[in-house]
Amino acid sequence: MDSLPPVDQLPDEYPVLALREFVVFPYMVLPLFVSRDRSIAAVEEALEGNRLVLLVAQRNPETTEPDPDDLYQVGTIAMVMRSMRMPDGRLKVLVQGLGKARIDSVIERSASTWVRASSIESTEEAADDWTIEGEALTRSVRTRVEELLPLKNLPPEVLSITTNVQSPGRLADLVASNLRLRMEEAQEVLEIEDSLARLRKVDSLLKRELDVSSMKADIQSPLPESLGKDHRETFLREQLRAIQDELGESDPQSEEFDEYRLKVEEANLPETTREETDRQLRRLERMHPDGPESQVVRNYLDWVVELPWDRSSPDQLDLDRARKILDQDHAHLSIVKDRILEFLGVRKLRDDSRGPVLCFTGPPGVGKTSLGRSIAHAMGREFVRVSLGGVRDEAEIRGHRRTYVGALPGRIIQGLKQAGTNNPVMMLDELDKLGADFRGDPSAALLEVLDPEQNSNFRDHFLNTPFDLSRVLFIATANMLDSIPAPLRDRMEIIRLSGYTPEEKTEIATSYLIPRQVKEHGLASEEISWTRNAVESLCAQYTYEAGVRDLERKVAAVCRKIARRKAEGDDSKVAVNRKVLDKLLGPPPFRNEMISKEPDIGLVNGLAWTEAGGEVLSLEANLSHGRGLVLTGHLGDVMKESGQTALSYVRSILSDIGICEREFARQQVHVHVPAGATPKDGPSAGIAIATAIASLASGIPIRGDIAMTGEVTLRGRVLPVGGVREKALAALRSGITTIVIPEQNVADLREIPKELKKRITFIPVAHMVDVLNAVLVEEIEWKPRERKVRTRSAGQTSTAPVQAKKQD
Repeated sequence: MDSLPPVDQLPDEYPVLALREFVVFPYMVLPLFVSRDRSIAAVEEALEGNRLVLLVAQRNPETTEPDPDDLYQVGTIAMVMRSMRMPDGRLKVLVQGLGKARIDSVIERSASTWVRASSIESTEEAADDWTIEGEALTRSVRTRVEELLPLKNLPPEVLSITTNVQSPGRLADLVASNLRLRMEEAQEVLEIEDSLARLRKVDSLLKRELDVSSMKADIQSPLPESLGKDHRETFLREQLRAIQDELGESDPQSEEFDEYRLKVEEANLPETTREETDRQLRRLERMHPDGPESQVVRNYLDWVVELPWDRSSPDQLDLDRARKILDQDHAHLSIVKDRILEFLGVRKLRDDSRGPVLCFTGPPGVGKTSLGRSIAHAMGREFVRVSLGGVRDEAEIRGHRRTYVGALPGRIIQGLKQAGTNNPVMMLDELDKLGADFRGDPSAALLEVLDPEQNSNFRDHFLNTPFDLSRVLFIATANMLDSIPAPLRDRMEIIRLSGYTPEEKTEIATSYLIPRQVKEHGLASEEISWTRNAVESLCAQYTYEAGVRDLERKVAAVCRKIARRKAEGDDSKVAVNRKVLDKLLGPPPFRNEMISKEPDIGLVNGLAWTEAGGEVLSLEANLSHGRGLVLTGHLGDVMKESGQTALSYVRSILSDIGICEREFARQQVHVHVPAGATPKDGPSAGIAIATAIASLASGIPIRGDIAMTGEVTLRGRVLPVGGVREKALAALRSGITTIVIPEQNVADLREIPKELKKRITFIPVAHMVDVLNAVLVEEIEWKPRERKVRTRSAGQTSTAPVQAKKQD
């Protein structure tokens, strides 16, 4: 279609297709890639109708969803000649400009934007309406296009087309569409209605482009006033560089290269890293300074020269000083302190000893993270904390390859740069919270980092050269070890941090938490005092945790209320006792009386281990009409299997305790573990479930002041379990002072503080008979029963009484 149809044949409503960063002129034929939803809808609606759209440039190219106010008022009516759907969902359309139109009003539709527009009639002269000015402008434009053709790399067919075009307006549009003008200039040309004025504007733009090109050859020629600021600076800088080369003067880019070379020399890089750095520096010298690849190389060089390849901090090997610092920052935790002092002792005897890879595991709030900072202080090293919670991308550990836009080294290398030394204490916090998805498994990347045999040649993807991590003291923290892969656990030395006893919490609150919170709230130590009873009540009745994090929050709440009172004008000294504590914090939410101490049938106190320490579980059992076993309380598969094992054992001893097996088999046993919204699993509740079922079968109540833990077998043997210390603390918090434990767990009692052992009575058991004799209020009468025993020598069968306890 070469000409615009008559005005009376054009519609007055068009769907709008907003354009970014360029303007379409009449008579242009070009492809467009359409990706925005409203633009795709506009094209589809045009194809369903007369195939006409209004192409309008938007004022700000960064606007994603432009409003009508963001568009220019003059655009180009175009016909959609072809449309094709791309694999990525975009549309590729071929459009031909027909004429110009001005937007009169906007018609908002749900899918796309429509406008009412009036066509702008062209005032250009016909070919036979010859004028002197038009002829002069036409010749001038053709001459300038011919001169500019080799300088601007314009398409060669432009010259032949301009020779055949006689209309001034069409010639102006044709030349303007090939000049690659800025959007504002192109829009200005489009909005000029008079054809001679439009051609005059294009002629001035052509003259400016010729002036810019000639400036390369003659720097001393005066710059035209119409030349834009950006163009002036660009070409002046190019000429300045050429002049500096002729005069032998320094060049800013050369100074940059010299600065990089000096930094490389000072960094004392390993040989392989030095070779790679020199190669990248030579590449940078051959690149254009403003190119995207040069920025990538600069970023790489900046990282390499700033890393601590040979910068180390001297270790403080005074063991007495280190012990003093560790004791000042943390109470108790003797296992960890001894391990750090052992490392310092070895380091004192041998300078090149490798740093250990430690993993602190325990409930929240026991001081795992703050302990790492204290260790760094005691050793005189820098401390870096790397949070791994929620990390799912392997590149977060190994770094991104430099082919990606915005690539950076991994968190290990970033931490070393932050520390400024190659032997910091690096804490990998929340190691058990690592994830994995389609981008890789970060825990697999950590296998090399935490392996002393491999990390001396750790290769980050961004650096692509080995870095020695063997001098770094890695300390990982975790709440649970189950979610950490076995190969990763094997590379670390596991140190378990158990929960604090009430006495330890009282000491920590008195010596650490209260002084710190008093200072942070702007109070003086003379203005507030705490009685020991108040601190003990705060630890035992206002918090229920293995650590001290919630305890510190409660102390902060008390200090905050006293600080407010002081700010209001009350300067009297406050003595915090139990009465004041009740007034400031309200009644205690946790009391020991929550666990019933009265004997009851089918009600037993079990002990469980959780991420937050130990817990007391009050298991309930009941009999009803039916058969089999029902287990409720959000139990896991292992705990359900323990229930089945416990029921099978109790059924096997019914005749031994004088109970009819058939009568018991006709009833359904229902065992429920309260707090049904909390998942529970593990075999340590086996003897508790068996005791509850045996109590139901015999009708004998269970003592309420005893708690128990242990795994049970089909033959009634009691097997060892873990977390004895945490479970003992949980029982003590609940006011229970007698605990039944497996006999094989007696060795674990060494982990329990002496003052705690004095308050708790431990009953070691090896068989369920021992458990039942210890926890039932009445002793069960075990009846011997006859069993057939085959004698090999005689080949005959004899009978002999066998005690129930000897089943296994």
